Amino acid sequence: MLLACIVLTLGLSAQDAKVCRNNNPKNKTTMKTVYDFTLQDKKGNEVSLSEYKGKVLLIVNTATGCGFTPQYEELEAIYGKLKDKGFEILDVPCNQFGNQAPGTDDEIAQFCRMKFGTDFPQFKKSEVNGDGELPLYTWLKSEKGFEGFDADNKLTPLLEQMFDKANPDWRKSADIKWNFTKFLIDREGNVVSRFEPTKDMAKVEAEVEKLVNK
Repeated sequence: MLLACIVLTLGLSAQDAKVCRNNNPKNKTTMKTVYDFTLQDKKGNEVSLSEYKGKVLLIVNTATGCGFTPQYEELEAIYGKLKDKGFEILDVPCNQFGNQAPGTDDEIAQFCRMKFGTDFPQFKKSEVNGDGELPLYTWLKSEKGFEGFDADNKLTPLLEQMFDKANPDWRKSADIKWNFTKFLIDREGNVVSRFEPTKDMAKVEAEVEKLVNK
């Protein structure tokens, strides 16, 4: 199901794509840190990310019906372990990849609480690529572009093969490739790392913990 949805999504994105975003400095915004941005909560209220000043952040685009959805459980485990040390996970549901987050904001929140016991902040379902993408994501992608899927993940060869067929230039784009892409932010609001969904979650946890304890 995951791989079938990837094919469908890639076909659409290849057809509709105009110009690939890349790491060209011209694409960088004038914003300097994550604190210059806002997200909407599930009720549509604007939340300034300056509320998280001084904390280590992991910003994740998520989906409830994805092959990577079980990462919610691992994310919650990391959150429970480190939240008292100044760590927050900011969950941004997104339905752009295989239509794998079709529910309402309330339905998504209920699913995550009931299935995985999530307790970290979840925001309004939003777009992370394209004309309607969040300004936050325009900035995140300009700070850390796509550097490839992880070679040791068994899905990587299949993902790369299908992306190659859909759009040979896909590696040049900084766009989010799939659900559960993660950006690690330091206590000063700077982007430190980008983790693709193929990144081993134990390695993600190690990087987060190292930054929290720095």
